[in-house]
Amino acid sequence: MTSERVLITGITGFVAPYIAKKLIEQNYQVTGLQPPRADFRKSKHLKQMGIISDIDIITGDVSDLTSILSAIQRSQPDWIFHLAAQSFVPDSFRDPIRTFRVNCLGTLNILEAVRLKNVNPRIIFAGSSEEYGLQFKDEDHLERMRAKYGAGIEPVPEKYPELPIDEKSFLRPMSPYATSKVYGDIAFRNYHNSFGLDTVVSRAFNHEGAGRGDHFVTSAVVRQLVLMHMNELKVMKIGDVQSFRDWSHVEDIVDGYLLLAHKGQAGSTYNQGSMRTSSVLSYILYTISVLGYEINKVMTLNKDKIITSPLDPLELTIGNTSIESNVIDNKMLRHELEYDLTDQGLVVETNKRNFKIEFDEPRFRPSEVPILLSNIHKIKELGFGSKRSLQDIIQDQINHYLNYDNRNESILEYSF
Repeated sequence: MTSERVLITGITGFVAPYIAKKLIEQNYQVTGLQPPRADFRKSKHLKQMGIISDIDIITGDVSDLTSILSAIQRSQPDWIFHLAAQSFVPDSFRDPIRTFRVNCLGTLNILEAVRLKNVNPRIIFAGSSEEYGLQFKDEDHLERMRAKYGAGIEPVPEKYPELPIDEKSFLRPMSPYATSKVYGDIAFRNYHNSFGLDTVVSRAFNHEGAGRGDHFVTSAVVRQLVLMHMNELKVMKIGDVQSFRDWSHVEDIVDGYLLLAHKGQAGSTYNQGSMRTSSVLSYILYTISVLGYEINKVMTLNKDKIITSPLDPLELTIGNTSIESNVIDNKMLRHELEYDLTDQGLVVETNKRNFKIEFDEPRFRPSEVPILLSNIHKIKELGFGSKRSLQDIIQDQINHYLNYDNRNESILEYSF
């Protein structure tokens, strides 16, 4: 039996219970820090996974240094996974001060507490692919983003395409949330260089699965489609369907976190991802397909922009990487197909029924990251590999929402 001890901040979040479960199965002693106002809903995932009684749960606020000092004193950790954050991007636009207090001051407090306690655990920081922000496929892409956001996009690209994104790529954060993660990322590396702390930074690209917060975009998509499938909802509400993300299964990313705890180089940064990219629209279409429908075509509510067999597979090359994709994503990436609010929404025609999707203006962000695609060569050298497909992720989310209690709550605004 291992005597190693682990402290996980943000224990009532999405990823932390998955990490805790794997560590408990390996006989680690796990302490979890939960926020002072954690309610039943926030601890629901721990209960569903059957591990809440196996974790020593401490109530504390990461933005309060005393809370962190007490948690470290009590847990005496060999590892710390710092996952606590205000991670809902729309909230970061509405309340940047709270986002920076939790994400920046909270991260600084973790580092300072370790330094002041004169202990030496390995500390893994949950950075984010959102730190990379705008990454450009070509010069035309740059000019279109300048037309949208203004001329001050810096650093200016040194090459095209800038995709896939590796750890040396420029950081151009596009939200207060992303900016706060850049702060934590740099602070972790600085505390290694300045004070010798054993820090490792993970920049994980989007990761999804059962238990993902209902307000995040993939959960909002799957939840609404399951409701429609069960004839409990007539119309899906959605924002921008053209954003492309590198989506991984949460358990693949958790494997990466544990790998970094064992093998990551101190003071270093590692991407985690799947090395594939799919649009929000594709996520919708694949979910409909996994639910058992054959998709014939997609068209706007205005009955134009008709795409037949939108999920027919094809291979795309982005930079030096070939990815498995489909017809509709190919058209969007080539700018042959674009959707905006004037289209009002979409109709997905299947062999059994039609799915109506309405574009909802409040769900569009003030600024958006059009595409993310990871290069994970660095962590692959440690033995990391993405094992699960996009359909595996969606199936797990569908299974979660087929449970009446899990889908029987109001649908909220979503985020990535």
